[in-house]
Amino acid sequence: MHVYLDFNASYFAAFLMGLFSSLHCIGMCGSIIGTLTYSLKPELRNDKRRLFAIVLNYNLGRIFSYALAGALAGAIQVFLSLPFSHGQAHRLLQLFSAAVMAGAGLYLAGWFPRFAYIEKVGARFWKCIEPLGRRLIPVQNRTQALLFGMVWGWLPCGLIYTALALAATAEGIVHSAMTMLAFGLGTLPAVMGIGIMTSFMTRLSRLRQFKHAVGALFIIFALLAAFPWLNPMRVEHIMTY
Repeated sequence: MHVYLDFNASYFAAFLMGLFSSLHCIGMCGSIIGTLTYSLKPELRNDKRRLFAIVLNYNLGRIFSYALAGALAGAIQVFLSLPFSHGQAHRLLQLFSAAVMAGAGLYLAGWFPRFAYIEKVGARFWKCIEPLGRRLIPVQNRTQALLFGMVWGWLPCGLIYTALALAATAEGIVHSAMTMLAFGLGTLPAVMGIGIMTSFMTRLSRLRQFKHAVGALFIIFALLAAFPWLNPMRVEHIMTY
């Protein structure tokens, strides 16, 4: 009897997507962190340990929302797959994910600015929940920071939607959620380091060569999503019983 086990590289790809997209979106992320920081009482803002804990909890809340969105994407994928055979549904999702990632790559490289229009997808939902986040300002403690992050994790963002397109190709709700968790963890270094390395990361994100390199990386991910048999990280193990 032969059992085939496929290595799923979506977690690694999602982590890299989060890492590089957070550098591109550092302006947006930085403004939110700035709003959070300056809303704090001076005694909290000047205590580096407590400030770090609050910023960390904000990011944990944000990443939790990404994982929840991933789970919802997985559930929608299961529902939309019902009229098709398993193989057909997964192949359609692969091609859809590839198209979205290719668009994101062209956008990041500066060649397809209209990709930003994809952010209108979640604009209506965002208008409903954004006031909840504002009610948490000024943030007083770590719990409020966590809730604040959970709200702002739903901020419309084309690159988050790109990661969700990748998550939708994962096998099952849990794997979809884990893919978005990996994406969120990828964003963590840049966002947590904002107060330490802001100038360096801002300069890096503005370099044309850097933008082209990140865009090319996303396009490579798109090709691997469209043609997974070309993925060098995809391996098959044969186990004989």
